[in-house]
Amino acid sequence: MFYSGQRMTKRTGFRDWRWQALWWHHLFLLWTTIDGQTRYNIPEELKQGSVVGNLAKDLGLGLSDILVRKLRVASEAGKQYFSVNAGKGELVVNDRIDREALCGQSASCVLPLQVVVENPLQSHRIEVEIRDTNDNFPHFVTEEINLRIPESVALGKRFPLESAEDPDVGSNSIKTYSLSKNEYFSLKYKDTKNGKAVPELVLEKTLDREKNGLHQLLLTALDGGNPVTSGTCQIIITVVDTNDNFPVFSENEYKVSLKENSPKGTFVVNLTATDADEGLNGEIKYSFGSRTPDNVLSTFEINEMTGDIVLKGPLDYESSISYLIDITAKDKGTPEMEGHCRVQLDIEDVNDNAPEIVITSKPSSVREDAASDTVVALISARDADSGDNGKVALKLPKRFPFKLKPSFSNNYELVTSGPLDRERFSEYNIEITATDSGSPPLSSTKIIPVSISDVNDNPPVFTQPSYNVYLKENGVPGSILYSVSASDLDSGENAKISYSILDSRVQDVSVSSYVYMNSDNGSIYSMHSFDYEKVKVFQIQVQAKDQGSPSLSCNATVHVFILDQNDNAPSVIYPSSAAQGSLSHQRMPRSAKAGHLVTKVTAVDADSGHNAWISYRLAEATDASLFTVNLYTGEVRTKRAVSEQDDSSQRLLLEVKDDGEPLQSATVTVSILLEDGLQEPILDLRQKVSEPSKKTGRITLYLIVSLASVSVLSLVTFVILAVKCVRNSRSSGSCCVRRSDCDDYKNPNRNLQLQLNTDGPIKYVEVLGGDMLSQSQSFRSCMSPMSEYSDFTLIKPSSTSDFKEVISVLDASLPDSTWTFESQQVSRE
Repeated sequence: MFYSGQRMTKRTGFRDWRWQALWWHHLFLLWTTIDGQTRYNIPEELKQGSVVGNLAKDLGLGLSDILVRKLRVASEAGKQYFSVNAGKGELVVNDRIDREALCGQSASCVLPLQVVVENPLQSHRIEVEIRDTNDNFPHFVTEEINLRIPESVALGKRFPLESAEDPDVGSNSIKTYSLSKNEYFSLKYKDTKNGKAVPELVLEKTLDREKNGLHQLLLTALDGGNPVTSGTCQIIITVVDTNDNFPVFSENEYKVSLKENSPKGTFVVNLTATDADEGLNGEIKYSFGSRTPDNVLSTFEINEMTGDIVLKGPLDYESSISYLIDITAKDKGTPEMEGHCRVQLDIEDVNDNAPEIVITSKPSSVREDAASDTVVALISARDADSGDNGKVALKLPKRFPFKLKPSFSNNYELVTSGPLDRERFSEYNIEITATDSGSPPLSSTKIIPVSISDVNDNPPVFTQPSYNVYLKENGVPGSILYSVSASDLDSGENAKISYSILDSRVQDVSVSSYVYMNSDNGSIYSMHSFDYEKVKVFQIQVQAKDQGSPSLSCNATVHVFILDQNDNAPSVIYPSSAAQGSLSHQRMPRSAKAGHLVTKVTAVDADSGHNAWISYRLAEATDASLFTVNLYTGEVRTKRAVSEQDDSSQRLLLEVKDDGEPLQSATVTVSILLEDGLQEPILDLRQKVSEPSKKTGRITLYLIVSLASVSVLSLVTFVILAVKCVRNSRSSGSCCVRRSDCDDYKNPNRNLQLQLNTDGPIKYVEVLGGDMLSQSQSFRSCMSPMSEYSDFTLIKPSSTSDFKEVISVLDASLPDSTWTFESQQVSRE
């Protein structure tokens, strides 16, 4: 299969090359005329239709004669290989021409043709010589040659090989052979009568079957064509064995031992010999040497097939402690070859005495900080047996931080081998094991107690690194705040702990002025009561120290959080006169409608959390049906429109309460004077987002009309403005329309206060001042997303710049708030 594939590939490649060459040369032809005959010379395997020559021209015929005279070609070979192109008079190839099929191995291959023309009838003889092309590969009849060569064959011996065949002739036939590279064989040639060279193998190196019993070579035949083609054949050489190797034992001398009490039939040793030869030349039989003494023959026997030596008689250590036995191994070849070895058999004493451990010095207590190799005790070992049975080895368990250090002749020192920790192990019971080297070994054990003395190597440790203490304000001085606790793993004085407070400062005052500590039990006591409004949290650094030498300590932090109590009543900051204990006087027009803003009470509470949640309530009123107060904002508004029957002087008692326990409250008295002809201010500050643009557009339109209408139209404009203000006051109580009514407050945290609350950001801010009836200025503030309101009103501030300074203070305490201002001036006409 290998040869066929190679041949087909090379042949196909060659044919492609050949056709390309013929095509590019456009059928280069050589023709000659000898003795009146025309001869053409062409290569074999031309493609069908290829031009051989211009037959009409060579025969002296015109193109018209081809048809008129019926020019035709007849082949004497029987097969019509050629035909005439009637249009051009050319002789062309009609069928595939294989030179090897036509002429075989003949050196010359000529095809004779007869050309016949009529009118008049004439006959011409032409010849076409077929040139050989290298279109065949060399090949061997068999793909594999098998040779059997004895390993003892002499150097230079020749072994003829099969010749290859190639159907091509001349230089395209087989030219030479080559042999794959190897160190044992070379290739030479032998000439034959027919002139062909026959390849031969020549032995160049002595064969050794034991090293290499099989040789595989590749013989290649190459022709002389261009390009060169080749064929291969595999040569398999089997080296035949001869008895040229001695049996060889795996060891020259075997050393084994037996106990003196070994029973009959005990296996002693297996002797193994190998012979590199094969067959009978490699089969081995074992026997004792010819000079083996009788005491060996009576005590031992050997299996001649397996080489096993077994015990067949008793052993006595006292009469003979060892045996030297000669063994012979022979093969079955011709001539017979043999090998030798020796067995040294030692008799072992029976191990019947256990080793003994003797403590030379009693161990003393060891400090836990003792360095490695500190001697703890002296130990010796002994065994009554002899030889290996009397050799004793001592061993300690690996879990102990001790080791045995040999000193001299079965004497040892028990020393430390690692760090000691009394807190983990205060005493060790060291189990020492003594084992002899007998078979089987015997052993004994002894336990040595070693105590560990304490060293102050562990600092006290608090139960936790920090403590949180929650203390209500206004507590009783001298009460216990908390008790801290620490522990020490050491013992004795090293574990006695005392507690103290490290000096630190709270609001520039030493912490020792606030608390003191019991040094024995770690209890912390207050020295006075605490006020949440002054101190909300402080830290105490406590220390635990042991009594060791040197002493060790550790620190912990006690965080004291003061819990707020409701010990502050709400304080009214607006109206300012009411906050100072005076009566607050307010004026309002009798034309006020329902929802009219009369005043606003603002209060703050120094407490925090729920204790600072403020609510407002109308406690007493001259006419309770006329006024109402918002529970959360403190805004006082009219519940209905003022009538002529209402008293001109109204008195309101407002109660301000917090949400603490117990509840704290304050009151404020407001006197309201109802006056006729008093016009309400126009404060259009709380309109919805969509209203300002709509109303501003209308007002602008009205102003343009008023400017164009001189006096009459201006009067109409003022009337329209007055009507719109009345309509707005019906829905909101004034000309200022807010985004949501006072009743929309849902969270008691959102009081209208000027307050910096330490528990969180300011929820709502409003600053009021001056008289409601005087000229006013309003500002719009955009607060944090948590607020429900986006604007506040400042009535008659001292100046816009002063108000912005107030807001800058608030902004410093509210980093998450963004304040912007839009100022619009509203004047009374």
